[in-house]
Amino acid sequence: MKPLASLIRRHLPISPIFKTAAEPDPSRGGAEGRQTQQREAPSGDSKNQSAKSVPTSGFELINSSTKLEEETYSWHSVKSFYPAAIGEILNNTYQVIAKLGYGSASTTWLCRDLRNHRYVTIKIYATGEAQTAREVIALKHINWVLANLPPNKHLGARSIRTLIDQFEIPRPASSRLNLCLIFEPLSMSVGDVRKLLYDGRMPINMVKSVAFYVLQALDFLRRKAKLVHADIKEDNIIFAAAQNSEWRQFEDAEMAEPSPRKVYKHHAIYSSRVSGLPTPSIPVLCDFGEARFGKESYGEHAMPDLYRAPEILLRIEWAEKIDIWALGLVLWALTEGTNFFNDNKGGRWKSALPHMARMVSLLGPLPQDLLDLTPVSREFFDKSGRLRKGHQVIETPLEAEATALEGEAKASFLRFLRRILQWDADKRPSAQELLKDPWLVISQDDSESEEGRQEDASTLVIMRHI
Repeated sequence: MKPLASLIRRHLPISPIFKTAAEPDPSRGGAEGRQTQQREAPSGDSKNQSAKSVPTSGFELINSSTKLEEETYSWHSVKSFYPAAIGEILNNTYQVIAKLGYGSASTTWLCRDLRNHRYVTIKIYATGEAQTAREVIALKHINWVLANLPPNKHLGARSIRTLIDQFEIPRPASSRLNLCLIFEPLSMSVGDVRKLLYDGRMPINMVKSVAFYVLQALDFLRRKAKLVHADIKEDNIIFAAAQNSEWRQFEDAEMAEPSPRKVYKHHAIYSSRVSGLPTPSIPVLCDFGEARFGKESYGEHAMPDLYRAPEILLRIEWAEKIDIWALGLVLWALTEGTNFFNDNKGGRWKSALPHMARMVSLLGPLPQDLLDLTPVSREFFDKSGRLRKGHQVIETPLEAEATALEGEAKASFLRFLRRILQWDADKRPSAQELLKDPWLVISQDDSESEEGRQEDASTLVIMRHI
């Protein structure tokens, strides 16, 4: 048996994956025919790189009736979300090159640092968001912990995204400020890699690699930073990327084929450009907007709806083991291509009962000691212990739902998963304990078998766990 240092996986494409952008229809008028306003500012520093001119045509104009990216959130408003423009210079230093993504409270952009001659990612928070202060405090705490670790540091530190700097953007005719957080650029999330490069299901050896690095990160957060991430999901685990050469190609592609966008009178909403992963890299844990530290346990609601752990549903005290639970669900999604829980109809609270029903069907009856602890047992169960509102529990063994693997590979994966997906948080292993699990060790024969199934041997590389 050999450790994951000998893991073989597919190499991702050498050139990044780009969305296509068509030429606009010159016959269109109104907002669609206007060019995006660039809010550039002089650098005031003779050592700065020169800002680049960006294309003012050649992009696809998206119909104004279509809700695009952050606009799909019902709470979206240009009064709170900063309307960044490609070509704009932020803080007299960072030229916006392309949109990388968006979330419920922020957008992220690839920028050229004109002072330090590098690429950075800038996350621009909407105003008035509770996540803003929480993430800044958590990131500064992590930086402080890292600064005070011995020279050999914890291995998990390399899989934590750290803050480079921050600044605020003033808004015209408003007292509101948008906070900007600066990070090194990363590539694709594990979810994007799974969907775009592996037809929905990652090779199991690559899943093991993701598990290894994330467990290292969680062990660092627990034992060194004393912090709970509380937002583990596919979108928040992103592969690292090289600093300059690949991002230069990314920038060149944006200049040659500008991203599609919706153009309004004074701003635009851009489509995110999908980056590639041209070199072997490690997964990095990101987005600390829900992180908690400073206490032994917490009682408030947390976690994405589809990743909720039992203690969150039951509204009892929780701690770092919710991150272990969520990682188990991520590993299932990466392997099987589906979410373990998928009923989110009606939002967070209305979906709690079907979420509980699904949990009971997979894990068996809720233990009595947890039922005695929860203040909300009647929201889920009647006096006889049956689920309310006629929800039926159909016992579903994991073996019946797991279809991606066979034989011993399937059995060992489910054994590892069962260690994680337990009702009682105290019975879930810690990240440190899971790192010793034999599932994180593969045989050379398994690697060679997986390599032999690849369509193009030139796309194979060795991912080493240093």
